Amino acid sequence: MESLNARHTVGEILEEPLVIHKLGDKAERAKRVRQLLDIVGLPARSVTRYPFEFSGGQRQRIGIARAIALNPRLIICDEPVSALDVSIQSQIINLLNDLQLEFGLSYLFIAHDLAVVKHISDRVAIMYLGKIVEYADAEVIYREPTHPYTRSLISAIPVPDPHRKAQRQVLTGDVPSPIDPPAGCHFHPRCPEVVAQCRVEPPQLIASAGGHACACHLRHFDQQD
Repeated sequence: MESLNARHTVGEILEEPLVIHKLGDKAERAKRVRQLLDIVGLPARSVTRYPFEFSGGQRQRIGIARAIALNPRLIICDEPVSALDVSIQSQIINLLNDLQLEFGLSYLFIAHDLAVVKHISDRVAIMYLGKIVEYADAEVIYREPTHPYTRSLISAIPVPDPHRKAQRQVLTGDVPSPIDPPAGCHFHPRCPEVVAQCRVEPPQLIASAGGHACACHLRHFDQQD
């Protein structure tokens, strides 16, 4: 809600990037605004309405329309669906996928929900305390998670089957302060597989021949073996 100027109409919000970059005259900008609304599935009458008159999912569509107004090649999506209901989340994810195919967009998609990430990402990087601990193609990450933190995150994804019990890998302890992280591997105080080396030596992010990279001493041993 706070990303949309409450004193501006939706038409003014979507026109603003065009005005700043001096693109088109008033009639051309009005036509582009109507086109943007149509692309994200909002009616033309939205032009004269204000942000508070829309639902959370509709406001997110307005934000997406503004993001694509200047035909970008890259869009950074920082937790774009975390505040939305699950049913609305799926609609926004489907919209982002459709726009990607239609306009050839690239997304840097930042989220804590790996179930959402799975549906939109081609490659996935897992971060802990600001450092990448594993990255690979999305299919590989979900099929063969290597780092203990990645395995714990993926095990937390809800299983949509009441007769199937999920095999959770629950971590213990609290997340350390990023201002004063632990020595060695930052994950070692919570890692169920910690060894002495983890407490003193930070692991390097090492990639296999297939491009699957992991920052874990034990996984490096596996590669050497």
